[in-house]
Amino acid sequence: MKIICIGRNYSEHAKELGNEIPEKPVIFMKPDTAVLKGNDFYIPEFSNDVHYELEVVLKISKGGKYIQKEAASKHYEEISLGIDFTARDLQSELKSKGLPWELAKAFDGSAVVGNFFKKEEFDLGGLEFSLLKNKEEVQDGNTKDMIFSFDDIIAFASQYFTLRVGDLIFTGTPKGVGKVEENDVLEAYLKDDKILDIRIL
Repeated sequence: MKIICIGRNYSEHAKELGNEIPEKPVIFMKPDTAVLKGNDFYIPEFSNDVHYELEVVLKISKGGKYIQKEAASKHYEEISLGIDFTARDLQSELKSKGLPWELAKAFDGSAVVGNFFKKEEFDLGGLEFSLLKNKEEVQDGNTKDMIFSFDDIIAFASQYFTLRVGDLIFTGTPKGVGKVEENDVLEAYLKDDKILDIRIL
């Protein structure tokens, strides 16, 4: 299982970090060891500025290569929410040197994934999701604001990577990303249903 992640897929998030709006999906990867086990996230010792990034996650149910956009929806049946934890200080250092981001994005426990639900239960083109930190809303997203749709992402990514059953795709985060501190509690909601409840240690 691999985790494909999309960066800068909401224009307001790109702007808040001072990045240009991309013309093609920005892709990076996480290994399967990045998946957080349990509900406790430990801030890694190599960062003093870890940020949360809430995202809609797709689970690939049918493998493929060079998938056409028109057929992309047949390759996933379930969705969830996830958090892409990012060591922002380390990422900024790596970016300034023109180096890859994996040390800042792919470390152990950096990918939080909730329970999956059948996609037919939702309006995928206008899906509302939100993140609360210590009971205060910090991110409020809607898939209608994505630059690249789920089908766009699958079609683009499959030009480069063979998609296999069980692969996960993190589809990008809306604006409002921010730092976590010890003893914070993060709660993620898909519409009105709580999907994630994460403690920061």
